[in-house]
Amino acid sequence: MGDLKLTSSAFSDGGEIPRECGYKNGNKEPPLTISGIPEETASLALIMDDPDAMGAVGKVWVHWVVWNIIRDQDMLPNDDITPLYDSKITADVRCGMTDFDDTGYGGPAPPDKRHTYVFKLYALDSMLDLSKESTKADVEKAMEGHIIEQATLTGTYAP
Repeated sequence: MGDLKLTSSAFSDGGEIPRECGYKNGNKEPPLTISGIPEETASLALIMDDPDAMGAVGKVWVHWVVWNIIRDQDMLPNDDITPLYDSKITADVRCGMTDFDDTGYGGPAPPDKRHTYVFKLYALDSMLDLSKESTKADVEKAMEGHIIEQATLTGTYAP
């Protein structure tokens, strides 16, 4: 694929997510940076989940679902996109439901041992017409046929 990248200044790919980003330890969004966005991108979507939760709770736990992220024309490549609610991001940004039964960021909260968390960034050729209460499954379905490119970033977290 192309050059789309998702990185964090707080942890390297596969590294330890900072303690304060944990659900019970501050629930602070980790700083995320995007680069290499394809020219034809209309919007970006971000999903963070915990596939290791399958063994503990019987399903992949959804921590963050965000879509309709649009870069301001004045933003330069590699600009920090977090927090997702600052002036660099348009009012069209939407946060969907997490498995904490809430919208917005829900940090790592492994119930048993160290888990790996996957941040998936999607460059899309359109905006997504979904309500705020939409789920990860709703967003994934709406993205079908619209994904130009995607990138992942993983981090670990222990209780």
